[in-house]
Amino acid sequence: MQTRFSILVLFHLISFTIQSQQPDTFGEVTAEELQMTNYPNDSSANAVVLYERGDNYFKVINNSIRIIKEYHVKIKILNEKGYNQADISIPIRKTEKNSEILKDLKAITHNGKNQIRVLSKNMYTTDVHKFASERTFTFPNIKQGSVIEYKYKLISPYIYNFKGWDFQSDIPKIYSEFNAKIPGNYVYNRAMIGSIELDINEADVKSECFHIEGYRSASCEILKYAMNDIPAFKIAEDFMLAPSNYISRLDFELSEYTDFQGLKSRYTKTWNDVDKEFRNDKNIGRQLTKKSFFENHVPETLLSEPNEEQRAMNIYAFVQNHFNWNEKYGIYGKARVKEAFNQGRGNVSEINLSLINLLNAAGLKANLMLMSTRKNGLPKQGHPVMSDFNYCIAHLTIDGKIYLLDATDKYMAFGMLPFRALNYYGRVMDFKNESYWHTIIAESDNIHQIRIQLDFDIEEKKATGMMDITNTGYNAINVRKNINTQTENEYLNSLEDDIEGDFIITDYSRNVEQQTETKTSERLKFELANVLNGDMVYFNPFLISFFNKNPFLLEERNYPVDFGYSRIYKYQTVIKIPDGYALHELPESKTVKLGNNAVEMKFQSNGNEKTVIIQFNLSFNSPHISAEDYEDLKTVFSYVTDIQNNSLVILKKK
Repeated sequence: MQTRFSILVLFHLISFTIQSQQPDTFGEVTAEELQMTNYPNDSSANAVVLYERGDNYFKVINNSIRIIKEYHVKIKILNEKGYNQADISIPIRKTEKNSEILKDLKAITHNGKNQIRVLSKNMYTTDVHKFASERTFTFPNIKQGSVIEYKYKLISPYIYNFKGWDFQSDIPKIYSEFNAKIPGNYVYNRAMIGSIELDINEADVKSECFHIEGYRSASCEILKYAMNDIPAFKIAEDFMLAPSNYISRLDFELSEYTDFQGLKSRYTKTWNDVDKEFRNDKNIGRQLTKKSFFENHVPETLLSEPNEEQRAMNIYAFVQNHFNWNEKYGIYGKARVKEAFNQGRGNVSEINLSLINLLNAAGLKANLMLMSTRKNGLPKQGHPVMSDFNYCIAHLTIDGKIYLLDATDKYMAFGMLPFRALNYYGRVMDFKNESYWHTIIAESDNIHQIRIQLDFDIEEKKATGMMDITNTGYNAINVRKNINTQTENEYLNSLEDDIEGDFIITDYSRNVEQQTETKTSERLKFELANVLNGDMVYFNPFLISFFNKNPFLLEERNYPVDFGYSRIYKYQTVIKIPDGYALHELPESKTVKLGNNAVEMKFQSNGNEKTVIIQFNLSFNSPHISAEDYEDLKTVFSYVTDIQNNSLVILKKK
């Protein structure tokens, strides 16, 4: 998701605006930096970047063109919780034939006038995997008030990996600057991601700035981007897509290169180019031409069901049951549907490509749909960036109706996608025509409903009751998984643990007649001890809290809230007032909602001399809440948690 900034910087730290004018000196700190005790823009900050600068440029080294990446940063440690900023890891890319080279790494801990340098013997290089290593070290003598500083130069042979710049990180930054000098024969696409506005955005051209012996000099594009007072990106809350969608940064991608003989190489492809490549790719397109194999290895009746929708459902169920997912995605790795079928085990590509083959063998129109998971980030739609995709599913059309299918999850109902795949949109690879984008619309009937009937036993000073729990949609699928992956005792113990007070389940049953793939129905009989003591009884009718604490507590959230799918929570308690007691007080009814009704809460309490009825409905009518509505959402949930935790029905002895 690419967005331009809409939030204006309201003020700057006057004592630190000089940072933007400083020369890039190493080893020098100011009195203000040493004396700084907190960061006024974020009083919760444990550390803050005082100054950060990167310089990327091209250079000829030993007759080869290399990208030089220089980096320099100073960080203020404000308290003990900021000590983790002293652990540094510098990634280094490599291949079997080549590698980036790290040079001139220097690091200093500043404690007042004392400077403690990190010795090279205390810096370590380790392999991460076959394509990456890392240089790590820890700053010594860290204490509250320390300033840590390091710089390095990375020499890279990977021209396509020019790399951009992350303005935002997990701690705030007072000033961050990125400079680049790019020869004119290299053309990069660039995109500004995030919601914070650049303070400096400059571009100029310098003639004859890049030279290779024996060729004409090339002009260069000179770029400078900078931000002041950058807030930390705090991942402290649930209900969000991948942070990479929102962290303010600048991305570069090599689009075109012209060598010094004038020959052009195009790196950014069109979707037509991608369609052709995928059609002939041995791990993608050619794996979709195995209809004959599947026709010969499945029951004939599976492909001959007269009703097309039922035929598709049977095939989907067959693939779900036949395969076990190995927890790997496998989009760009080896995919062999025949081997996977024979083994009954495969990655996402192998399982869902097998599903598409079978659907096509049954005369149904199914195509491959490339996707990115929620944790991986949203694919760019402007032009193909194939590394954005890490997942694939089946896109099926029957009588004009579209079904999105993923057979890797044995509990997922026909036409529903696992939560990890609910990520806005994907690219349908129609190899007979052109590929196109398709919007993902999640199942909307997702209800979690609890109904309780409660009686009091005066002699035993306890309550007895019956609880009916009904779930539909994704909620039902989650319940089915929990039931089928645990023993009944384990499952019932987990239910008891979720309920406040001395709660004991005395009987449990499931209504088999009402159970479907997308619906579960459970009934509990229970006892609740120690609820009648004294002349006044204070009873919280919410035995189960949907949200016992507010999940939205940030002062400011500059990225949207994403629930994945719309959902409704319903709760009803019918309390029979025991003989000898009278209703003394009820909690106040309340209705609150977002202005656009995206989230709505209704709470009602009613009672007479015999019965108290408590009803609570919480509806997420939209799975996506904009950042602009965050404050209102936080307010709605403050009422939600307060009502569930603090609503009391008060009974008084007559």
